[in-house]
Amino acid sequence: MTDTDTDDVLLVRGGTPLEGEITVRGAKNLVPKAMVAALLGSGPSRLRNVPDIRDVRVVRGLLQLHGVTVRAGEEDGELVMDPSRVESAHVADIDAHAGSSRIPILFCGPLLHRLGHAFIPGLGGCDIGGRPVDFHFDVLRKFGARIDKRADGQYLEAPQRLQGCKIRLPYPSVGATEQVLLTAVLAEGLTELTNAAVEPEIEDLICVLQKMGAIISMDTDRTIRITGVDHLDGYTHRALPDRLESASWASAALATGGDILVRGAAQREMMTFLNVYRKVGGAFEVTDGGIRFRHPGGPLNSIALETDVHPGFQTDWQQPLVVALTQATGLSIVHETVYESRLGFTEALNQMGARIQLYRECLGGTPCRFGRRNFLHSAVVSGPTRLQGGELVIPDLRGGFSYLIAALAAEGTSRVHGIDLINRGYENFMEKLGRLGAKVERP
Repeated sequence: MTDTDTDDVLLVRGGTPLEGEITVRGAKNLVPKAMVAALLGSGPSRLRNVPDIRDVRVVRGLLQLHGVTVRAGEEDGELVMDPSRVESAHVADIDAHAGSSRIPILFCGPLLHRLGHAFIPGLGGCDIGGRPVDFHFDVLRKFGARIDKRADGQYLEAPQRLQGCKIRLPYPSVGATEQVLLTAVLAEGLTELTNAAVEPEIEDLICVLQKMGAIISMDTDRTIRITGVDHLDGYTHRALPDRLESASWASAALATGGDILVRGAAQREMMTFLNVYRKVGGAFEVTDGGIRFRHPGGPLNSIALETDVHPGFQTDWQQPLVVALTQATGLSIVHETVYESRLGFTEALNQMGARIQLYRECLGGTPCRFGRRNFLHSAVVSGPTRLQGGELVIPDLRGGFSYLIAALAAEGTSRVHGIDLINRGYENFMEKLGRLGAKVERP
């Protein structure tokens, strides 16, 4: 990083409560996947409430490379995707578009159904811990795909129609569950997936596929059954709102002593977060159009918190909330059970004046994969502490927004480097900061 790299730097003058209202649109963890699902249809699909974020642009480019016509619809935030002329794409073009995202691996099943082959380059994404792509390739092999690993990526073939199968995931991975859904719907016979992820975004993807003609059932024991069909149509669907972005702005209100109305935020998908928010001392009011989040005044409460797969406390909620916990009275305990490296962002917070100690032990009662593997995956946050502005380099999407919150809550000015990474999942965040009265500028 040099002083000339100003295009990706933000100057943040902290100490001003964020106040006002902003709007969140469709979920980053649903919209790109629903766009991939359009590949499976015989006719056009319409997806509404689409945010203008980088992951959407990446998938749009990849769809177009494969012959899908993508255009804006009649209403703002609507995409119309026509897959009637799906074709193979050049390896170099795929690699150029896909290097910054992990979404391309979800193209495998649809492309195997449409073309009989697919190519997946090396995958990007946030460096927050292991996200083994082996889950995906193991799943595809069970459906009958042949996979050839080469220097530039993975080549997949399906010389015959893919076959339904029984799959048990070793961990309820969201990505692997999506892979099974997008592959099983046109596979021959029944697919039974156990230990599946059941996040709201997974349910919304199932709704999309059901609208296309898929037959999918969800049981209460994390079992999903998909009966393959011979044909799928296009869909018309409005994406569910982004509960992860909504929670980020809620934590920003809490950390800065602010008051933010998040239009589009939905209570049902955020119930677990809202309970924790209230325990910390945050106030919220659910309205017809969204949720108002505010710091009611007085001290915040320390808490014990463990992340978990849905319906537990989402790992993407953890990092922004930890910034708010630096302002709570007493010792807060955070046990991260989903991504082993997600607490690495706290080092920069300590340099700003926070007191956060990391531990390799499991500081919580939830069974954890990391307890005996030497990962710093538990944290003790001592507060309240006065944060001071500093030099911050964004490590990943949620960590990046958390640094932004810390800079806004701190005294003095911070230089936040790598700010463009936030565009992966937060639509028009600079404009939203302006609406909330944040004092930010490009150097």
